[in-house]
Amino acid sequence: MPDKPYLRKLESIEDFDVWEVDGKYVRDNVDREFTNFGQHFRFPFIPLREFWIDKQFGADESRYFIDHMITEWNLMSEGKSYDYALESADKLEVKERKKSASTKKAEKVVSISPDVVPKNVYKEKLKQFEGVDVWVISGVLVRGLYFIDFTEGGHHFVYDFIPFNEVWLDDDLNPTERDFVLLHELHERYLMHTGWTYEHAHHSSSIIEYKCRRDPKQLKERMAAEIENNKKVISGVPAIVAGNPDVGKKP
Repeated sequence: MPDKPYLRKLESIEDFDVWEVDGKYVRDNVDREFTNFGQHFRFPFIPLREFWIDKQFGADESRYFIDHMITEWNLMSEGKSYDYALESADKLEVKERKKSASTKKAEKVVSISPDVVPKNVYKEKLKQFEGVDVWVISGVLVRGLYFIDFTEGGHHFVYDFIPFNEVWLDDDLNPTERDFVLLHELHERYLMHTGWTYEHAHHSSSIIEYKCRRDPKQLKERMAAEIENNKKVISGVPAIVAGNPDVGKKP
């Protein structure tokens, strides 16, 4: 049996081995940006003819992920860019997900009331802070219904389908990682409220998240600070930034 991050071999497809891996281990020790799955040309640390799928804690989406990776791998091996390969793989994956009975049912709700999130998207209210409800949601439904590349978590400033006062965490995420991802989302949400672009806010949030992954003792203090910051995120009210001269400035 190989060492970490390998958990178990799921199947072999022609010349490829599909492995279930410990995504938390990868994010903590190799690459923070690894999410639900990956292949060599997106993540060079993955062997050339292996497909990696993070251990799933929600619905089984492995078939979607495998078909996606095959498309990406073939196009990128021919020299196509990642963005081109991703767009092509996403189109294929969207078509497949639209065939799901649960996605079709949720689409009917949205077609009648576009601003209403179907009830079965929500699975558990995880936390509630002043002005922010944190929900564990059905990742498979969100990917099929709203955005194919939704992973780990999100908030309104990135995904307009998420209600303004909510932060969503994917049910496919390892429960032991939820607080690290929540820290990331709260920090990013506040920075974007103050005017930062997504790219800069995401980068800053990834740095803070990674530091806490490496030293979890920092998490409690960091989380408390972000909860306080998010009290200032009010719909329709311009951000007022005080105390820290760097916060609110676009890098």
